[in-house]
Amino acid sequence: MIREFDFSLIEAPMNDPSSIRINRLHSGDLKLFQELVRLFAEVFETQTATKANEKRLEYLLRKSEFVVLAALDADQVVGGLTAYELPMYSSDALEMFLYDIAVLPKYHRRGIGSSLLSELRDYCGSKKIGSIFVDALKADKEAVDFYRATGGSGEEVVHFSYEIRS
Repeated sequence: MIREFDFSLIEAPMNDPSSIRINRLHSGDLKLFQELVRLFAEVFETQTATKANEKRLEYLLRKSEFVVLAALDADQVVGGLTAYELPMYSSDALEMFLYDIAVLPKYHRRGIGSSLLSELRDYCGSKKIGSIFVDALKADKEAVDFYRATGGSGEEVVHFSYEIRS
């Protein structure tokens, strides 16, 4: 008896980990940025992707103080981060606020998140940015463990938000 098998059900193997490349996105990289926004929405289980329009994303890509790094496996976005350079009023120094960082679950444990953070640190070093800070919920053990494992030092803070109604 000959059985037919649907080979499309087999998940294709991931490329070699060394094939992952980290690119800074700029104006003109709208499609990759849209993929990254969809990835954030998937990983964080939010509706972010539906709120981001092309005009807004392209505007952000043109801002030199807005940093977008994408981790690519071939041409697929598998992770990335967004961060903002913040000027300080007390000195000429800048600080970097790491807003979002995520990697698709099937690409976890391959050093992609660490590589993204390392690239951001290198960028900050080249711009004389003295520190990077990021918010992480205490209950998000995976995020807290990641930041500790990559050399971050945690502080106990209370984050307040104000909703502005117009």
